[in-house]
Amino acid sequence: MIRIEPAPWEEMLEQARAAYPEECCGAMLGRAEGAVKTVAAALALENVFAGPRRTRYEVRPEDLLAAQREARSRGLALIGIYHSHPDHEAYFSQTDLGNSCPWYSFVVLSIRDGEFSGAGAWLPEAGQGRAAVEELEHPPAARAGGER
Repeated sequence: MIRIEPAPWEEMLEQARAAYPEECCGAMLGRAEGAVKTVAAALALENVFAGPRRTRYEVRPEDLLAAQREARSRGLALIGIYHSHPDHEAYFSQTDLGNSCPWYSFVVLSIRDGEFSGAGAWLPEAGQGRAAVEELEHPPAARAGGER
């Protein structure tokens, strides 16, 4: 299970709304206690995909390393990556799966017409052939849009 606290949740939503109609991406920093991962901070990352960013995101490896350092400096861990799907459902695509890391949770935010529409979470298996749906708990969206 992944639980997102209110402040990082709002930061993630605001970034996704601001990036619309392109995909945004970022790192989720927090703590893992047993089977529960709690997101205490969201760190926006630049989508550096060279093609159309409306349907894809890419993160520089050095940005992920910087996110890990930032997490450690806060006494946290890098527990996952989030990104948005503009005008599409929150699902974990084959491209997402192929570019995933099995030690991170992945949260996808659906943004329709610039507003939050839904979210989902996945945990890829080691071979990256499948991803299990991960239970996701987040606060309600502060503006118009979907509920959890």
